[in-house]
Amino acid sequence: MQEASSSSLPALSSAYQPLPSLYLGFLAIWAASGISWAFSSWRNRHFQANNLQWILALVPLIKALQMALSFLFWYSCVHLHTCSLWMSFGVYVTGILFQTASFVSFMLISHGYCIMYERLSIRERRTTAGLGCLLYLSLIGYKAAVPYFTGFLLMNYFASFYIIFRRTSQCLLVLREQLNFVEEEDIHSLHGTLNTKYTMFKRFQGTMQVAAVAFIMVYMRADDTPDNYWFRVLVREWVQFCIFMYIGWNFRIPEASLHLPVMPLMKSNWEIAMPPIYSVVWSPNLTSFL
Repeated sequence: MQEASSSSLPALSSAYQPLPSLYLGFLAIWAASGISWAFSSWRNRHFQANNLQWILALVPLIKALQMALSFLFWYSCVHLHTCSLWMSFGVYVTGILFQTASFVSFMLISHGYCIMYERLSIRERRTTAGLGCLLYLSLIGYKAAVPYFTGFLLMNYFASFYIIFRRTSQCLLVLREQLNFVEEEDIHSLHGTLNTKYTMFKRFQGTMQVAAVAFIMVYMRADDTPDNYWFRVLVREWVQFCIFMYIGWNFRIPEASLHLPVMPLMKSNWEIAMPPIYSVVWSPNLTSFL
């Protein structure tokens, strides 16, 4: 019996052998992305749309911290045969922070923050903050294997995706109405800006659909054997990186039009109407309406 248990240890350690190198590679990728993203946000800090970029830049930095702690944990386990409880707790906390920050940033984008509206309404801010807190607490309970928290987490993800898709569809509808109005009034100067925003949200909508499917596929664990654990980690990390980087690239500050003006809407309980535009005054850096 003693011999059988000792012979299983080398097989287990060899199954986890690629993890330190894997996490080290993703640490370099996420750190480079986060630093370059933060530098770009600092360079364009005087533009309104940059507020969203600062929020998005925080997410890869949190992920880089998680990758660093994961590398240290698995390196000590595999090569030093010492697994630190505090290091694993750090991986646990930073992983939850990354998932929460990602979904909060996605919800901010779906509300049109810094893209269509300068600031969110009080109700939108409360909804985003409330769902973020619930998601954080649900992830804590799920990771700690607390009973019933799997159901709470699924309901929270469902509510988050529902709000993201619903708000994105509303933004697309508003932009489509603005595009139709601009085309009817023959205002060609605004068509490019509105079309850029419409394309951004259309891509974001498609990316979130892929993210929802990828979330289901990545977290389905049909086989929990340690032999393919490193491969599941590889797929999961690449999917997260590609999705988030594509969204960040899609909502980057365009080089040709760093400031995307928003055409105001007059909202009522019965209809959404466009305000009249009497003239368009051009300046080198800004288009204003008189």
